[in-house]
Amino acid sequence: MSQGPSRIPTPGPSSPRALVPLLTGVVILLAVGAILLTNSVTQIQAGTRGVVKTFGEITNVYDEGLHFRMPFITSVTVVEVRTQRYESQSTAASRDLQTVTTQLVINYRPDASNVDRLVREIGVDYERRVVDPAIQEALKAVTARFTAEELITRRPEVSSQMRDVLVEQLTPRGVIVESVSITDFNFSPEFARAIEAKQVAEQDALRATRELERARIEAQQQVARAEAEAKARLEVARAEAEALRLQREVISPELLQLRMIERWDGILPRFMGSGDNGFMPLISIPADDIVSNPVQQQSDAPAEQVGEPVTETTP
Repeated sequence: MSQGPSRIPTPGPSSPRALVPLLTGVVILLAVGAILLTNSVTQIQAGTRGVVKTFGEITNVYDEGLHFRMPFITSVTVVEVRTQRYESQSTAASRDLQTVTTQLVINYRPDASNVDRLVREIGVDYERRVVDPAIQEALKAVTARFTAEELITRRPEVSSQMRDVLVEQLTPRGVIVESVSITDFNFSPEFARAIEAKQVAEQDALRATRELERARIEAQQQVARAEAEAKARLEVARAEAEALRLQREVISPELLQLRMIERWDGILPRFMGSGDNGFMPLISIPADDIVSNPVQQQSDAPAEQVGEPVTETTP
């Protein structure tokens, strides 16, 4: 029995081979879409600006946030507009021809409203092209206005003048200078030793002046104390003299007699003087014994004295 020619089956719509080209096309479309989406969306971070270029020409500036743009034909250059710190060191000659090495720190930021002009005229490498040369020029220009000693003693003024020079040079280029700080001055060893010797001499002179002032104040204090003591003694003498004067005014014979009576202890003196400076012994008899027992006193007395009064005799 003969058989006819065999038929090769063709893949239907549900065959796996038919799905491969379809899946490949879908993947390609998704990839193209992702690329288009990625190139169509730009996110600008805080503190930055996006300079948009269309075929290399600056056409727009994006602020912070999410932005859509034409893919492939536009590009975005991100410029940071936050405050930035830059350190520089330069050697220059002072007005008195001393070699001075200055270390300087400035804080600056690009002008957010002129970032397109900054990118167009200078580029994103503006720090190397503009900022550093301006700092070197300002350091040399300002250092030449002061002597080496004035650079130390008038440092705030030196910083202010350097800032003025930098503002004058960088502001028209789209860079804002916020502050300038001088961190250090380095001089030659010979000048450093001369400065140290001068400072030591000034300290010695100041110490001597303080010692002289202290001695002068101590001398004034001693004079003041002496005057006060003399015045006090004079016041005491015046008070004593016034007291004596008042006593002389109130003293009278009767007052003296009264004072003698008040101070007498009741005992008679042993001797009484005569007109010729002679002395006569007297018997001292306590007044209490005489008043309390007069009879006993008479009986105890010697015979020759009983009944005889004690009298003062004068030769």
